[in-house]
Amino acid sequence: MNAVTIVVAGICILLIAYRLYGTFMAAKVLKLDDSKPTPAHKLEDGKDYVPTNKWVTFGHHFAAIAAAGPLVGPILAAQFGYLPGLVWLLVGAVIGGAVHDLVVLFASMRRDGKSLSEVAREELGPVAGFCAGLAMLFIITITMAGLSLVVLSALERNPWGTFAVGITIPIAMGVGLYHKKTGNLKAATIVGFGLIMAAIIWGPNIQGTALGDLLTLEKSTLAIILPIYAFFAAALPVWLLLAPRDYLSTFMKIGVFAALIVGVFIVNPDVQFPAFTEFINGGGPVIAGPVWPFVSITIACGAISGFHAFVGSGTTPKMVNRWSDAKGVAFGAMLVECLVGIMALIAAVSLQPGDYFAINSTPEKFETLGMETVHLRTLEEEVGMDLEGRTGGAVTLAVGMTYIFTEIPIFEKMASYFYQFVILFEAVFILTAIDSGTRVARYLIQDFFGNFFKPLKRTDSLGANIFASALACFVWGYLLYSGDISSVWALFGVSNQLMASIGLVVGATVVLKVAEKRWYMLTCLVPLAYLYITVNVAGYWMVKNVYLNSANPGYNVLNGIISIVMLVLGVVIIITAIRKWSQLFKIPQSDLVELSKKEVA
Repeated sequence: MNAVTIVVAGICILLIAYRLYGTFMAAKVLKLDDSKPTPAHKLEDGKDYVPTNKWVTFGHHFAAIAAAGPLVGPILAAQFGYLPGLVWLLVGAVIGGAVHDLVVLFASMRRDGKSLSEVAREELGPVAGFCAGLAMLFIITITMAGLSLVVLSALERNPWGTFAVGITIPIAMGVGLYHKKTGNLKAATIVGFGLIMAAIIWGPNIQGTALGDLLTLEKSTLAIILPIYAFFAAALPVWLLLAPRDYLSTFMKIGVFAALIVGVFIVNPDVQFPAFTEFINGGGPVIAGPVWPFVSITIACGAISGFHAFVGSGTTPKMVNRWSDAKGVAFGAMLVECLVGIMALIAAVSLQPGDYFAINSTPEKFETLGMETVHLRTLEEEVGMDLEGRTGGAVTLAVGMTYIFTEIPIFEKMASYFYQFVILFEAVFILTAIDSGTRVARYLIQDFFGNFFKPLKRTDSLGANIFASALACFVWGYLLYSGDISSVWALFGVSNQLMASIGLVVGATVVLKVAEKRWYMLTCLVPLAYLYITVNVAGYWMVKNVYLNSANPGYNVLNGIISIVMLVLGVVIIITAIRKWSQLFKIPQSDLVELSKKEVA
């Protein structure tokens, strides 16, 4: 098996799915009607509700949903072999993820761009709305810990990478200030991107200096610095750091993966991994559990992700210009993210298995595997870094991509620069998610707990904003400091896929109300059934064997309690939904469609 075969087959499947299944969902199931005004037109205010060109909306939506998840999840899932991850990416994205994103966006637009918890409250009742709001608070907190943990391994004892990532903060702020003052976006872009590239090129010079020693940080130190950074990032005006960082990272995101696709076609690397490894039944050094349910938990973004519901019921529904644009924006962006996940998987399985496991396992665990490294020592010399034991996926992706790029003759002497650029590329993505995610967590804390303590709900209150930001950073910072990648990423996966289940529950309810045929509801119920069973099996396995097992290194009572609470929330929402569906099924479908039209008129 070679990489080009996988890429070509994957692209063909995704294109066919978009053309056939995407059109069916848009035209038959949801009946997208351009004669009706979208929320962007109905509530246009020049600030939040703004009719936007479909390509600009697509770019915003894709940049928001495609953070570190599709990069890291497939890397970790490579432990099971190349086939489980590849199949789940393609099937999960087409049958599950693209449908989830489209129905959530449609459900939000139908309710004038309201958040998923508000939509759940209006579609299913106050109990489901409360549970959805609480679940959203859990997932955003756990997401911050899971994504931040990836940064730790990438920047641990890496002064060059730490300098390159750290310098992007003042660069992004400078771009934001310059653009706000002059309005000259072109000059700000050229200067900002140029400074970032200059930082990467100049980076090796700090090694061995006082600055280099200062930036040679251990994981424990980075685990404290990241939440502190996030606290200030959440409090700063969005135009000063968040927006310019998003903007600059979009160029890197598109450019790097376009280059990787070209590189794969030029080099056509062989897949070094077998279709299935010895760890499909569990006991692996990266993910402890068996291939099912954990391949579907480890690969969330890229296949199906509840985190997308924050975007699909947040900024995007307020921007869509025409109802028909929703197909390309939601269904299309999810399939493009699937392609990103496939490329990340290829980068991992192009490495020798021994090299992969040496990077993604602790030295103690790797010794028990009975494997030998093949090219690891050469790779370490070329990139100028110690690579063993750098778990988390980020380093593996950087090494895999570097290996592919340096097989091109003109780049064969540039391994260290490619490696550090990919580390920067990943870290900037993750910091962008941390910036926006912590800000969203602050909003959710103020909105949810503000129902019990009214002053906290005031977003114009400095004290309320500081308290909510500090609470968000403390909680996910604690998970980050006390966890490891196998336990925290699994916790993130369970919470994320539970959130996707909630999105599909809401989507199924809306489809039942608007579709002309009741069986169209199966477009949501089929992926919901699989995902909900998978989430509960994985959650139970992690609670029993890891979080509440004192003999396991991942023993963590807090993680166990969070998992149990989230699973209970899911049960309550499912029971509430089934009761609602049974009521709706008693109404003739033609009458139900008419009632749904009056409901949102």
